[in-house]
Amino acid sequence: MSDAIFDMVLAASAVLLVAAAIVAGVRIVQGPAAADRVIALDMLGLLGVAAAGLAALAAGSVAFVDVALGIALVGFLATVAFAGYIARGIIPSGRPDGAQERKP
Repeated sequence: MSDAIFDMVLAASAVLLVAAAIVAGVRIVQGPAAADRVIALDMLGLLGVAAAGLAALAAGSVAFVDVALGIALVGFLATVAFAGYIARGIIPSGRPDGAQERKP
């Protein structure tokens, strides 16, 4: 693959990552429920992993792969923690209809 095409693909990928991050940020702010916000936060973590992978390709360095693995691990643990808090009721579910989820 020629360098010009590679640079164009990297630039297009960066633009798409920024657009996806903006969409995820809007979902975090608007909600409507806590679960939607947690999923959008997880999406931001995945976009961070993708950005680190893109940086690894652009720089030609494998050091960014370690950064991507760290971001993925922290994002996974944060998602599991938030899901546990929502399931226990520590964070209100914030359902739009005002109904509460049944607990087993």
